[in-house]
Amino acid sequence: MEHPFCSSNNPFPEGIDLVFKTVSGHPMNTDCLAKHFRSILEVARLPRIRLYDLRHTAATLALAAGVSPKVVSEQLGHASTASTLDTYAHVLPHMQDEAATNVEALLFGKESVVAN
Repeated sequence: MEHPFCSSNNPFPEGIDLVFKTVSGHPMNTDCLAKHFRSILEVARLPRIRLYDLRHTAATLALAAGVSPKVVSEQLGHASTASTLDTYAHVLPHMQDEAATNVEALLFGKESVVAN
């Protein structure tokens, strides 16, 4: 039986791909989720952060690793790649140098830089 604090009265259709859901498949109550996340951080002796910060970190790391902004945008569920680029543009300066090096390699036969 579900804990009443963790249940949700949201009438979401079955089969929705939720990351966090109750045993019955409904969206997890956000207060319950935040409480459980805080307890995990405390047990692991990690600094207190918001769960949303993990999403931002994952997107930042993916872009820094050279994952296409289009792919990151799709993973985040953004309506457009422009939204992703507006939010995470600070991660992309290294891509300018890589792009210039790769175009130079194509034109002049030099070694190119392959994004990670």
